[in-house]
Amino acid sequence: MGGYSEGIIALLCINCIAALGLSLLTGFTGIFSRGHAGYMAIGAYTTAILTVEYGMHWFPGVLCGGGLAMLVAYLIGVPTLRLVGDYYSIASLGLGEAIRLIIENGGDLTRGARGYPGIDAFSTLPVAVSFLLVMATGMFFLINSSYGRAFKACRDDNQAAALLGLNTARCRVLSLAISGFYCGIAGALMAGYMSFIQPVMFDSAKSTELVALVVFGGLGSMSGCLSGTVILTLVTELFRPI
Repeated sequence: MGGYSEGIIALLCINCIAALGLSLLTGFTGIFSRGHAGYMAIGAYTTAILTVEYGMHWFPGVLCGGGLAMLVAYLIGVPTLRLVGDYYSIASLGLGEAIRLIIENGGDLTRGARGYPGIDAFSTLPVAVSFLLVMATGMFFLINSSYGRAFKACRDDNQAAALLGLNTARCRVLSLAISGFYCGIAGALMAGYMSFIQPVMFDSAKSTELVALVVFGGLGSMSGCLSGTVILTLVTELFRPI
C-alpha cells in the first residue's frame, strides 16, 4: 500500500472517531451540536504543546488532549444544556467559534493564526486504526449499556424519562463530556497526522462537516455513522483532482 493510500485510511479513521463522538450526542441523545470542531481544536493544540514544548511522549499527550476536551465539554455542558432544541444548537455554534478565537489569539502559547508547526507525525496507519478499533468497541459497549439506554430515553422523550426517575440533566452532560473526549482524541490524532495545525482548520465549516457525516449515515446508528464517514471521506478524495 502506497503512502497516499495509507494517509487516506488514517484520515478516515480519525474522521470516524470524531463522528462517533458527535453521533453519541446527536444520534443517541438527541442534542444537535454545531461546535464540536472546538473540542477537536482543544485536543489538537493540547497534544501539540505538550509534545513540542514539553517533550511529552505522543501517547499520553493524545490522552491529555482528549481529557482536557472532555473537561471543557463538561464545564460548558452544565450551564448550556439547560437549553433545548435549536437554542442549544445556536449556543454550541457560538461556543465552538469562541474556542477557535481564543486559540487564534493565544499569543506565544498557541502561536495564533500563524499555526503550530513541528509536531511529530505520530498518527501512522497502525496508530489510527488501533485508536479507532478501541474507541469504536468502547462506544459499542456504552450504547448497549444502561447509560446508552438512558441516553436514548432522553432522546425519545426527555420529560417521560425524567418522570421514570432518570436524571436527564446528568445524562445529557455526561453524553456531551464523552462526546468531547472522542472529538479531542480525533483532534490530537489530526495534529499528529498533519504535523501542522491552524485555528482555521477547526472553524464552523469543520463542525458542519461532522454533522453531515453523522446525519448522512443515519441518526442513532453506529454502523450508519461509520459507513457515512467512509463514503463521504472517500468521495471527497476521489473528486479532489477535479
